[in-house]
Amino acid sequence: MTQTQKILVTGATGTVGRQVVSELLARGHAVRALTRDAARAGGFPAGVEVVQGDLTEPESLTAALEGITGLHLITFGGPYFAPLETGPRILELARAAGVQRITVLHGGGPTPLEDAVRADERVDWTVLMPVEFMANALEWADSVVHSDEVREPFVTRLSAMVHEGDIGAVAAVALTEEGHGRRTYVITGPEVLTVGDKVSTIAAARGRDITLVELTKEEAVAQWRASGHSEEVIGFLLEAYGNTPEVGRTVTGTVEKVTGRPARSFAQWAAEHADAFRARPAATG
Repeated sequence: MTQTQKILVTGATGTVGRQVVSELLARGHAVRALTRDAARAGGFPAGVEVVQGDLTEPESLTAALEGITGLHLITFGGPYFAPLETGPRILELARAAGVQRITVLHGGGPTPLEDAVRADERVDWTVLMPVEFMANALEWADSVVHSDEVREPFVTRLSAMVHEGDIGAVAAVALTEEGHGRRTYVITGPEVLTVGDKVSTIAAARGRDITLVELTKEEAVAQWRASGHSEEVIGFLLEAYGNTPEVGRTVTGTVEKVTGRPARSFAQWAAEHADAFRARPAATG
């Protein structure tokens, strides 16, 4: 049986961070959740110690790192989510506190913090490189609820999308067990899906048909601009959706290899989130 350890999770209020917290708790470990504003952070399970700190100001982490054996890091920080330049100092503080293992959530490309972690030979680090999150499908929720349709370009694009809970599970194992140091884990779901596959799965889960409307590239760009996406994000989406790299559409089996259980399917994710895609009852009275 794995000995109880205390883990500090940064980015703890994010989509993946909350799953890392939950998975660590489920495995019987103590969890300290770092947030920039502890007074406003909520929704954590009972037993989680919420502490305040900012990765852009490493000295603010000193108290949070006391007694910590494992550290989960994100690569962006501050109110505008700029790539962190503080990796070397964060690692220095982590080593001084006795941190033995570090996981880093890959930020989509090279970042100074990830580079600093990979260069560190004094701690066991694991880089988590998930493909598309299943949670991204929640972006369709308003359109599905109000018009029973999904409007997307490149509808035949392929994705081995991953349940965010499985990212958390791989992180929890890497943070608390031997054998995962100096490794990069590409984390995927158990199957490759088209946009049509995803829409059909959500429709089945919510019990009502959804129409898939294929947009031209120009229509998609206009829709993304209207949603407030920056030109940089739009360029990324066009490349990722129009020319999905092989790594994003290839099942790896990492989840089962690391955790000992199969990766969760999109059908399971859709069943868990079906209510987000259902019309809300009209208010009465």
